[in-house]
Amino acid sequence: MMHNYQLIIEYDGSNFVGWQFQKNGRSVQEVLEKNLKRLLKKKIRVIGAGRTDKGVHAFGQSANFLIQKKIENKKNFLNSINFFLSKYLISVIDIKKKKLSFNARYDAKQRIYEYKIINRQSNLAIFKEKAWHVKKKLNIKLIKKGTKILQGTHDFSTFRSSSCSANSPIKTIDNVKVKKDKDIILIEFKSKSFLQNQVRSMVGCLKYLSSEKWDLKKFKLAMNSKKRSFCAPPAPAHGLYLTKVKY
Repeated sequence: MMHNYQLIIEYDGSNFVGWQFQKNGRSVQEVLEKNLKRLLKKKIRVIGAGRTDKGVHAFGQSANFLIQKKIENKKNFLNSINFFLSKYLISVIDIKKKKLSFNARYDAKQRIYEYKIINRQSNLAIFKEKAWHVKKKLNIKLIKKGTKILQGTHDFSTFRSSSCSANSPIKTIDNVKVKKDKDIILIEFKSKSFLQNQVRSMVGCLKYLSSEKWDLKKFKLAMNSKKRSFCAPPAPAHGLYLTKVKY
């Protein structure tokens, strides 16, 4: 009899080529599958909910795998798998038994990403490679005005990577929240799915707007152009986090 398990995974993406298997380096998926095989003594195929890019982190990546053997003791499983994964800065936070039909990727109703900017003159110590360090003072009101334009259903071709494999550039952003605490700016994006590089590209354009390199008219023009060449340089991967996947 087959069993289907969902994993909730946290990882530091700094030393990975991304979530998905790639020939040019180590992926989170590869390390996870290798160590699940080591623990469960079976070849395991893991399906992830979000294909995070090189350098992107996760607090709440979701994945599932099928296996004939039932996992009897959740606590023992978590202790054992995390013992193997600890040196890679990957942690399995939770394991849940699911229906056989559950698919972490295709059943996701909403993916939540958060982008972290630290807006100050001084260099980063604690958040080095964990946030985008922007020295030039950013206008938080302009960030909020920009995010209102991004919300809703649009053709997001401007923010789409040339290597993106999505069938359509039309996506719906359900909600964008902007929070500021001292010199930390957090921008949270909620959508059923995103195009490759979409969040980082949108944040790059919001930075141009909030540093007053662009005005709102130029921001709208870039978005409505549907041309990648009109996009500002994307924000660096290390400021982006997959925080939660909702089903």
